[in-house]
Amino acid sequence: MALAETQLYAKVANKHRSKSTSALLESLLAKGFPAHIAQKALVATGQKTIDDAAKWLHSHCNDPSLDDPIPQEYALYLCPTGPLLSRLQDFWKESKRQCGKNRAHEVFPHVTLCDFFTCEDQKVELLYDTLRRVGDRFSQCFPPSISLTLHASPSYLGFFIDDSHASVLKDLALAFASEASALADCHVKPCLKQFHLTLAHKFYPHHQKTLEQLAKCINPAEPCQWVAALYSRDMRFVNYQRLRALFQYKPQNIDELMINAGDFIYVDPTHQCDVSEGWVIGTSHRTGCRGFLPENYTEKAHESDTWVKHREYVLVTASRSSPKTERELNGEAHNPSVSRSVTSVLSLQVSRDAALRRGVLVMRHGERVDQVFGKSWLQQCLTADGKYYRADLNFPSALPKRRDSMKQFENDPPLSCCGVFQSRLIGEALLDQEVMVSYVYSSPALRCVQTAQHVLQGLKLNQKVKIRVEPGLFEWTKWEASKVIPNFMTVAELAEASYNIDTNYRGTFPLSSLVPSESYEDYVSRSSAVIKQIITACPSKGKGVILVVGHGSSLASVTRPLTGLPSRDSSAFAQMVRKIPSLGMCFCEELKEENKWQMVNPPVKTLTHGANAAFNWRNTIVED
Repeated sequence: MALAETQLYAKVANKHRSKSTSALLESLLAKGFPAHIAQKALVATGQKTIDDAAKWLHSHCNDPSLDDPIPQEYALYLCPTGPLLSRLQDFWKESKRQCGKNRAHEVFPHVTLCDFFTCEDQKVELLYDTLRRVGDRFSQCFPPSISLTLHASPSYLGFFIDDSHASVLKDLALAFASEASALADCHVKPCLKQFHLTLAHKFYPHHQKTLEQLAKCINPAEPCQWVAALYSRDMRFVNYQRLRALFQYKPQNIDELMINAGDFIYVDPTHQCDVSEGWVIGTSHRTGCRGFLPENYTEKAHESDTWVKHREYVLVTASRSSPKTERELNGEAHNPSVSRSVTSVLSLQVSRDAALRRGVLVMRHGERVDQVFGKSWLQQCLTADGKYYRADLNFPSALPKRRDSMKQFENDPPLSCCGVFQSRLIGEALLDQEVMVSYVYSSPALRCVQTAQHVLQGLKLNQKVKIRVEPGLFEWTKWEASKVIPNFMTVAELAEASYNIDTNYRGTFPLSSLVPSESYEDYVSRSSAVIKQIITACPSKGKGVILVVGHGSSLASVTRPLTGLPSRDSSAFAQMVRKIPSLGMCFCEELKEENKWQMVNPPVKTLTHGANAAFNWRNTIVED
């Protein structure tokens, strides 16, 4: 662009700025906010209204980074709208349900025109002007429709844009990058390689076929109006995880974070090693404040959930409609079998195949007493003559009888009363979802047997399905604090205590085969052998679910070999296990026609609950 033309654009941009956003800025300055903070608030809210900016400033009044001069990062995307977007959103939803989350789910459907770049807060309006001018110029030559061709590889699935249309997008990206760089004094890098719209990225190779089948349900010729949109993100948190708060949490200590339902939290995964189990340390997107918060109050969010949309330009062309497009817009699709939504197409397949598929539901046990009362819980419940009494309402009302010393319960603790309730509640939820459990396998740990028993009670199957106690399902013995294998209750003792035990079952791994402090490789090998034996022992023609009740470690060590995934290294495995809550679940279903298993969403969500500290009314209410 010539120097004179650049100067002219700068003059136009400055005139536009003085008429529009100066009013927004002046209104904030009149309220007493410093100029740099007012500009930061406008940029953080997309420079839309004074109310949005004022609300942001009020929320960030305690933000320690409010004076931080670090600018936002911006990107220019070409986004589909209309029927094509609806089909893509159906694919996003169904691919996540069937194959789990992959990298494509982090962001909405789009074609990247310009990679993320930084721009100073006071110059962002120049980007808006650039988008408007470039959009005006390219609207006249933008194609009525863009040709999309499906491309698949073991780690990528998406639509490639044909060369004839890609050249127009290339020119558009170059024009925006050139003018934005000159006017706003920022380095904008256009995307000039193969233009594409990603459907799935960095997924497990065994999901490729399923994802391709889902993608073929999308008709790339669906009517679509394309929009060039400018987004921004906070560059400080690019490599952070994002969580969404499910509930409000009010801090109990000065180092804890106040969160409201719906808040987004940035979490640095490298700073969680020394955080207490069940907690994370993060920064609130809403307030900018940092502190500890309970992890079970949150769920994972997508990367783009915290992005801000600034401006968009609808690329309208004069020759957009055609006879075929007119029919499709009126609901008369040229090829109904292709253009039906992914969800409706797949619903027939799911209803036809569901009864033919086996499922394996792997579940961690419920809340155990030593989780609540510590390792010395039993000492709190024994009288001077060694008899058990209920010292707190969350202790079990009684302990089952065993022939050896009652002190063996220290290494083999039972469920708390809340753990019993949780387990029964999960069973009731599975019953509501019409989950048919045909077989139940349990670790020999008492807490696991009790969990299985009460889940079956909630399912109303406690008199119909017996529990098979499988010693091979016990957790990695290296984690046993006593460095010895606990003395578990025998199958006969469990049956005498009214647990519905299959006394004829003989485990794959006898108790005598468990060794203290086994290696990680031995534990992984044991778990893999056990689940394969369980699958072999349960008839493949069965229509029900195999319930496996184990430990936090079981969710990965059982499901990953079943689905053909490699084991994690031991340190990553340990970090993963500490995040699994009581009654956390994983669900695998069999694809018999493909002779493999895949992991899908469990039939019910994991129960969420908060901590409840011991309460002394006298110390709290009466005494000063």
